[in-house]
Amino acid sequence: MAQSPGQTEREARPLIYRPPPRWYFWSALGAALAIHLTAVAVSQRHEAPPVDLPPQPPQVVEATLAPPEATPPPEDIPIPEPPPPPEIQPEFVEERTPPPKVQNAAKFTPVKSPGPMSMSRAKALALYAPRPQYPYEARSRHVTGSGVIVCSVDSGSGSVSSCSVSSSTGSPILDNAATSAFRQWRFRPGTVSKVNIPITFTMTGASY
Repeated sequence: MAQSPGQTEREARPLIYRPPPRWYFWSALGAALAIHLTAVAVSQRHEAPPVDLPPQPPQVVEATLAPPEATPPPEDIPIPEPPPPPEIQPEFVEERTPPPKVQNAAKFTPVKSPGPMSMSRAKALALYAPRPQYPYEARSRHVTGSGVIVCSVDSGSGSVSSCSVSSSTGSPILDNAATSAFRQWRFRPGTVSKVNIPITFTMTGASY
């Protein structure tokens, strides 16, 4: 189909932006203002007009607090007394008989000798009589000697209370060994009060 020359010229022209006319702008602005004013009028019509109320004096309410009621003290509840324990009779009562009194009790009377007892008699009354040891120091030096030791005895217990050198052996070492051994002696109570004990030290040992 053949195109006319006028139609060909119109299609060949470039497209140019043409702004809308001004009355479009003013018409849109007027319509927006009318809508806004209508909304404001409708909202003011629904609001209630303010009412001026006269000022009222402040009200004072007086309240009196009642004192708290005192709580009565708890009543003393009497505690019942426990029943008395039952009396239990012992099945067996031990009878204690006091020991018989000895009327004629023999009193212990120590024997007092006028002087020191001899060694032969003291040996028979001795309960414990250890022999003196020969000191090693005196044995190494070959020291010997003889002497007499006097011992005092407690009559109540029979133990030797003291010993003294009546005749020295000539060596303090031997005298000390003899008195140390005789202090350990014990006799029958009430039989000996003082005894003379002769002692001899030789290289073989002590003898009395």
